[in-house]
Amino acid sequence: MPSLSLFFEPTSGTTARHKLVRMAARYSLSAFGPVAISGAHFLGAVLVLHMLPRQHFGLFSFVMTIVPFCVSAASALVGAPTIIGIRNRGYVDDAELATFQKANVALAVLAFGVVFASLAASGLLLATKLLFGAYASLMSLRMLGRTYAYATSAPARAAISDAIYSLVVLGGLWALHRVDRIGLMNIAALLSLAALASMAAFGPDYLRKQVRPLSEGTLSAYKPVWRDLTRWSFLGVAATELTVNAHAYFVTFFSGPGAFALLALGGLLMRPVSLVLSAFPDMERPIMARAIGSGDLARGFRAIREFRMAGIAVLFVTVLLAAALLIWFPRTVLKQGYDAHQAILIVAVWVAIMGIRVLRTPEAVFLQAAGAFQPLANASLKSCAVSLTATLGFLFAFGPTASLFGIVAGDLMLTASIFSLFRGWKQQHG
Repeated sequence: MPSLSLFFEPTSGTTARHKLVRMAARYSLSAFGPVAISGAHFLGAVLVLHMLPRQHFGLFSFVMTIVPFCVSAASALVGAPTIIGIRNRGYVDDAELATFQKANVALAVLAFGVVFASLAASGLLLATKLLFGAYASLMSLRMLGRTYAYATSAPARAAISDAIYSLVVLGGLWALHRVDRIGLMNIAALLSLAALASMAAFGPDYLRKQVRPLSEGTLSAYKPVWRDLTRWSFLGVAATELTVNAHAYFVTFFSGPGAFALLALGGLLMRPVSLVLSAFPDMERPIMARAIGSGDLARGFRAIREFRMAGIAVLFVTVLLAAALLIWFPRTVLKQGYDAHQAILIVAVWVAIMGIRVLRTPEAVFLQAAGAFQPLANASLKSCAVSLTATLGFLFAFGPTASLFGIVAGDLMLTASIFSLFRGWKQQHG
């Protein structure tokens, strides 16, 4: 029986039909999980939208913005270093894994604190804040398991983990709806349970190491990793987060969660693209890193092209589904008090934003695999300044909806910088 890894390497020297089948198999498995998670989150958001006050939908959407940032931060701090090991040696040894797992526990505690503090003045019950914090913590822990699954050529484990998460969320939402117990506290508990259950897919050996990492892994061993690599990758993630989500923080802070609720609808409809763009790199970085490490740059560049094709395909399908919902089933995503014309404008701007991100993400992931974290961080800082300034300007001058144009400006700046960095890397390495 052929190895699954055969489907996870860009191929050349074969028929166009064979290449298309391999590429479809490669990306379908990777996209299945994020799309399933997106569907589960979409159902949860729709239930919150229709059954709870507008402010609660805004708070739920705000949490679903903060938690991915926590996961991205964990990816930068403990996921990115695994790629360097793969590029240099072709694998990640047990001592490295243990060190990263210990650091991941510390990051999970920090993620809990970030989400809990963000909700401190929200008016939610203490138990709800604690549960949302636990959800952020568990999702951060889960991230390293997904990264390691791809790094060790076991993509099925990541897909199964995503499937478990989605099934638990969907089943739990159905049960809560049947007994009329939809509420933020119960949804927070359900999300935490789903994140915990999904980690079973990584296997008992990995989980034992995560709960009690091997003795050779120490937090002190992480210090040089932080000094030489992850401080730049984390700075890049933090700056990028402000670039792409400045509207979420500014609108929620200055105009309240109710005002953010309508903006969140556009992000909700485009969420499949967002999740896929955050999940595909887990598969692509190891491939690109191995290609760079072996000097086979043609294979790495093929991965960029195929990554972009897959992203465009996901964006196309997502736009068709969003259009169908807004045209034929508008009450699914809109309720009384939401302006339909304004919602269509917001979705159109979100489509443009996601299109820009689909274009730049493959090159950004390649540069990460090449270890260019400091130049990427500098590019993110510049775009962050543009996004923050423009978003605040549009918000105060024209209102919450217009603040999205500040995100467009920041995204365009970041995309231009990444393309420039990639061209420079190609010229330098031939």
